Amino acid sequence: MTFQPALKFIAACTISIWATAAFPHGNEAHPGTPPAEAKKEQKPWGIAGDAKAVTRTVTLSMSDSMRFTPDKLSFKQGETVRFVIQNQGKLLHELVIGTKAELDAHAAMMVKFPGMEHDEPYMAHVPAGKSGGLVWTFNRAGEFDFACLIAGHYQAGMVGMVGKITVAAR
Repeated sequence: MTFQPALKFIAACTISIWATAAFPHGNEAHPGTPPAEAKKEQKPWGIAGDAKAVTRTVTLSMSDSMRFTPDKLSFKQGETVRFVIQNQGKLLHELVIGTKAELDAHAAMMVKFPGMEHDEPYMAHVPAGKSGGLVWTFNRAGEFDFACLIAGHYQAGMVGMVGKITVAAR
């Protein structure tokens, strides 16, 4: 007795549900709405940046293969970076910067509460086929991570393979 046809049907239904699901995230439902000024809260991986202080622009792409390109980034302590994030997939994706522990905890919450709203200056939610961005100041040296925390994406490997950010001390 084989269960493969049933498993294929369940997988197809799951993909269909995820592909059409609406997720309450940030500004993606309101294109053209200017983002509110980011709250300046110090995090272990930095602080919301000021667009006027940008010293570097990095373009990241993400896709439905649950990967980021590039998947490793290096900055110098004090750099203010503009991230241009391109979603080349057919699903909503996001970029969230943080420590591994913070990302793991947030990903677990997203699985438990997939409709949970969250919008912080260190994350960008990008609808399918669109671009988004964020500005971040890496004022703390260390090893940090980035990921897509939409329920199921992180667990499917959307951590940029390794999803590492290295910030070198001044």
